[in-house]
Amino acid sequence: MQRQRFSHQREEIYQTVMKSHSHPTAEMVYQHLKPFMPRLSLGTVYRNLHQMAQEGGLKEIAGPVTRFDGNTTPHTHLRCICCGGVSDLEELAYDAALDRLAEQNGAVIIEHHLTFVGFCPACAGKKGNSSQL
Repeated sequence: MQRQRFSHQREEIYQTVMKSHSHPTAEMVYQHLKPFMPRLSLGTVYRNLHQMAQEGGLKEIAGPVTRFDGNTTPHTHLRCICCGGVSDLEELAYDAALDRLAEQNGAVIIEHHLTFVGFCPACAGKKGNSSQL
């Protein structure tokens, strides 16, 4: 596959994801950049994010809304079912033993994703959310 040239727009899109800790959606990236780049289109943001993910520069986080992560090393996420946010669980180290276990059973592991689904700390404190546990 031919590598895309890094245009000014593409670089700004990439840097926005890299600087974000919120694992932004394409819409979030677009809204952040639009005031500084009035000619930027949402389609351009989508295309560039997906292309950068295919090239390995970003990670796509699948879910009800696709989010993007600048940290491409294996790590664990929490997806909040209340606000839809995705956060890193830094304290929970990536477990390569899971890859080895799958390989011992004949699988060829390329990568694995571990995402916990529940309530983020902000939403867990809202009335009624902790009682759903």
